[in-house]
Formats: sequence, C-alpha cells, structure tokens
Amino acid sequence: MGRRGSESPSTRSPLRTLLRPPGRQTNQALLVALLFAFGTGVATVAIGSPNEAWVAIGHGISGMAVVLLIPWKSRVVRGGLRRARLSRWLSLLLAALVLLTLIAGLGYASGLVRSIAGKPGLWVHIAVALALVPLLIWHVSARRIRPRRTDLSRRALMRAGVLAAGAVALYAASEAAIRVLGLSGARRRFTGSYETASFRPEAMPSTSWLLDPVPAVDPDQWRLAVNDGQGRRELTLAQLAGFGTQARATLDCTSGWYSQQDWTGAPLGTMLQRGPGAQSVYVHSLTATGSVSRSATWTVCCSPRR
Repeated sequence: MGRRGSESPSTRSPLRTLLRPPGRQTNQALLVALLFAFGTGVATVAIGSPNEAWVAIGHGISGMAVVLLIPWKSRVVRGGLRRARLSRWLSLLLAALVLLTLIAGLGYASGLVRSIAGKPGLWVHIAVALALVPLLIWHVSARRIRPRRTDLSRRALMRAGVLAAGAVALYAASEAAIRVLGLSGARRRFTGSYETASFRPEAMPSTSWLLDPVPAVDPDQWRLAVNDGQGRRELTLAQLAGFGTQARATLDCTSGWYSQQDWTGAPLGTMLQRGPGAQSVYVHSLTATGSVSRSATWTVCCSPRR
C-alpha cells in the first residue's frame, strides 16, 4: 500500500514520468555534465580563432545542463540528508562549491558579477572549479554507481535528449537576454574575454593571474637566448628594439581580458635562422612564479606575417 498522497508510477502521466528520473540517472547525468563542463573549460584556454568558438559555447551549454539538473539533484540530496553520515558534510561542501562555480561563471559571462571579493569572477570560477576536482573524485568513488542495462533504455536516452535540448535552449535564451538588456557580457570576444585598455598600453593589466606578482627586470641585464641554425647567441633588449617592426595584434589573456595594441618588436621569422630539418620553434620563458614552455610549428611562428 502506498503512502497517502503519493502516486504510483502507473498513475503518472508519461511526460511527468519522463521528467522525474531516478536518482541514479540524475547522478549520472550530473557527472557527465560536470565532466563536459570541466573539459570544455580547460579547452577554452587554448582557443585562438573564431572557428574554435564552439568550445566556449559548449562550456556554456554544459553549465546550463548543470543548472537544469539542480531541481532533480535536490531531491536526491534531501533523501541523502536523512541518513546520518559524517561524509554528508563533504557532499554539502561539494554542492556549495558547484553552486559558487555556477554563480561566478554565469555572473562573469553576463557581466552582472565581474568581481567577487575583489577578484575577477573568472578567477573565482576557475579556482573553485579546480578545488572541486578532488571532492568530485571522492564523491564518485564513495558513491559508485554500477552500470545497468536500463541506463541506455529508450526512456533514459529520451531524458538525456530533453536535458541536452533544454540546455541548448537555456543557453541561447540567456545569450539573447544579455544582448537585449545591453549587459556588458554582450561585448565579450569569442573566447569570453572582455576588452581592456585597447590602444592604451599604460593601462593594460600588469598582473596576469591570482597572486602572480610583476617580476622586476633590469633592462641592462636582461638577455634573450637564441639557439637556431646559426648556433647559440644572446640578444640584448636594445638589439631587439632595433628591429623596429610594428604590428597591430590582440593579446587575449586566460585571465578573461583582451587588449588590442600596436606592438613594436622583432618577428621570429626575421630573428631566427632555420637549421637543417627544423620543424618547430620551442620557447622557454621565466616568470615571477616559475617557468613556462611552449612549442609551435616553424610555419606558424616564422611565416612572413608573424
């Protein structure tokens, strides 16, 4: 006999049954959405052309999927809180961090919340997302879900399709609302960055990441070490300034801002001599917090337009 006021599955309408998934399917969908959000968030750092804007769009859609899953997940959470387990506090912390990540990300994307506690909202979004990783791994391990044949049933796949369509629709609606309301988020670049101090180099941000300090550089002691087809040599800052090549380019920082400036310097294609069999260029730089290394093909770095 069922509880008073409850409905048996046979008396629910097909639509209501579809929109009330079991707890395990809710958890599975939320895990997939979080993994997609994390993967596309990491990939967004690497995009550099409008053709790759789909990565940032996918990140936004994944976030909207998490938002749509909140009502379903809240039912699961309420059931879990009835069981007195010490681990529930870690689960609640995980839920709070997910909500904070969503608020910071949506606030920064729309322009409504550009900073939190004096820090850019994007920094908070990324920092909290990284803090989520160990908690999410623990949560999945502690509450492991064994696969079932019904996980790929027609009803489960229909629920996934409804969730995906809803996330796409919610993302499109939010972007439209941002444009209609004239929020600053409508002026973001395809990478999600906001314009900062274009053609005002003195106003460009000098600190690029969280607690990253500005390194002190002695212009007379600074050297650029080059190892190319002519062998190894060092160039001074004055020698580099002597090239005097000018180019207008956009610097898009992973901290969430971009700036267009007229730059003066030495193109790699002019400065480097290609050795036999050379296929790529390897750049190693020292910053205030450590070293950074990057590599790219010779054609990309040293073509006449670079």
